[in-house]
Amino acid sequence: MNIDFPPPSKGTYNNAGSSRRLTQYMEHEDMERMEQEIYTEGFFNQTEDNIYKSQVIKDIDGNIGQLMKMDAKFYAIHVSPSEKELRAMGNTEQEQAEAMKRYIREIVIPEYAKNFNKGLSAEDIKFYGKIHFDRNRSDNELNMHCHLIVSRKDQANKKKLSPLTNHKNTKKGAIKGGFDRKNLFRQTEQGFDKLFSYNRPLTESFEYYNTMKNGSITEQLNMQEQQIFNARKNADMQTNIYTNKQSANQENKKEDKQSFSLPDLGLSSALGMLTPDTNKQGEQQIPVKRKNKKPKRGFKR
Repeated sequence: MNIDFPPPSKGTYNNAGSSRRLTQYMEHEDMERMEQEIYTEGFFNQTEDNIYKSQVIKDIDGNIGQLMKMDAKFYAIHVSPSEKELRAMGNTEQEQAEAMKRYIREIVIPEYAKNFNKGLSAEDIKFYGKIHFDRNRSDNELNMHCHLIVSRKDQANKKKLSPLTNHKNTKKGAIKGGFDRKNLFRQTEQGFDKLFSYNRPLTESFEYYNTMKNGSITEQLNMQEQQIFNARKNADMQTNIYTNKQSANQENKKEDKQSFSLPDLGLSSALGMLTPDTNKQGEQQIPVKRKNKKPKRGFKR
């Protein structure tokens, strides 16, 4: 799972003024899909779906109390699952989109709120999301991802919240709290795996990626050793599963063969009951019919 915070710029991601330009960009895919009569998704927040763009702009632009002219008014966040993760989220675009909204609402936004270390919950975050289904520069079969626009201020328009600050959990000074991006990446990854029962390989984890990119040589070697160990362990498990399956098949064949082989005694007895005993019939004597003797003829006295 890739989660990133595009840096503010003078273009689409200029967050010092109105959110209109970013929300218009977030809708750019809809017209193409509607012309092709393909399923589209509207804006959503923590509790509602199919929200109009005008409401998004009004809510984000109106939640800027006590912010200076050049202060950031909102932040953008990209949430981009891999192809394997998308397949775990559903079989169709609509199923994957519903799963994405659930993931944002139940995992991403709650963890986003917690990582400010100010006692915030998901209900304190003002945000809107928009799901995109395509990427122009990608050759992947599945490319669904989500754009989030998050207000700089909380729902009550009182607390300033910046996910780009370098403070993490400060307790002294002008800035209290902060934001721990690494912890956010870990927690949202673990939350995804639990929510969708995803068995994540080590090489797809944030810990592996972060270590191989930013870790010391020793940390990288340790991570590679762990990768090799896990690969061997998985190979052994697959071998055991195959062996057990083969043994089970052989046992089933034996049982099937035995169930179709009757004992000789039983078969003989069964046949004996049905076959007449020809020997005994041969021993019976056929009664002989005796002829009546005619009386002898003679002279009468």
